Amino acid sequence: MKDFSQSIERTTPLSIQSLRALLRTMRPRQWIKNIFVFAAIAFSEERLWYTEPIQLLRVIGAFIAFCMAASAIYLINDLVDIEKDRAHPKKRYRPLAAGLLSPTLATITAIVLIITVFPFAVWLDNDLDFALILGIYVIVQGFLYSFWLKNIVIFDILIIAAGFILRAIAGAAVIDIIITPWLIVCMGLLALFLGIGKRRHELKLLEDGAGNHRRILDEYSIPLLDQMQAIVTASIVMTYSMTAFSAPVAPKEPFPMLMITIPFVVYAIFRYLYLIYQRDGGGTPEDLVLQDRPLALSIVLWGITVLGVLIIFPS
Repeated sequence: MKDFSQSIERTTPLSIQSLRALLRTMRPRQWIKNIFVFAAIAFSEERLWYTEPIQLLRVIGAFIAFCMAASAIYLINDLVDIEKDRAHPKKRYRPLAAGLLSPTLATITAIVLIITVFPFAVWLDNDLDFALILGIYVIVQGFLYSFWLKNIVIFDILIIAAGFILRAIAGAAVIDIIITPWLIVCMGLLALFLGIGKRRHELKLLEDGAGNHRRILDEYSIPLLDQMQAIVTASIVMTYSMTAFSAPVAPKEPFPMLMITIPFVVYAIFRYLYLIYQRDGGGTPEDLVLQDRPLALSIVLWGITVLGVLIIFPS
């Protein structure tokens, strides 16, 4: 196998090629995960997303802040995992592992992003609640996870789910509203669903060499992950159904109208399972969402239906 370690510094720190590699390492495709910050305003009783546009702008600012923080975390993760990524058939082509990006430039960029994002967060929310949640996200996901928690079995998946929950809570904090507990649980379970699928994909792709890339993978097995996935799948359908029926924002007349969105959720979950088990997907959830048309269409139709119901029917 080609020795990537010989080419770590083969590009100058500020060349066009290295800047492109830096952008790749910041993972703009994965910024789609930060749409969870919009959950609170989308399901707010006051329909703030169209009654108070200024609040929507603040949530968009929160989305940008999480994109900045997430990119810093991706840089940190790749810096920590350079050698491990070189043992992975796909991740060895990441810019840092392949020597296309200087570790120095990646480190400086991560520091600048972290230093910059917090004044921006304080500007968005003077009460500091949003900045505090963002700080917890950076500490847990960027440092505790990268250096410690990702090596603790099961807890490594739970921490990934916690990151999505923090996004949702932050989206509520920045506009000072309460997010329904059922929705928080539903999003946490969805994050677990994606995390388990990703671990399963890594195990199947790497097979006997899984532990060389990520030591924690030796603690998992395909049957164990399949059992966990089955439990989480059922729980997602149940908790989303409870959200659709009982959330304060859900219109109750002429009947609980959000229940008509349940089939879209069920189809999207089943389609994702199909892609995991029949197409060996799941390694990069954002790619599946962007590339699989039936899955993407079901998510778009779900969003349109939810917004349509909330606009047309009073709560």
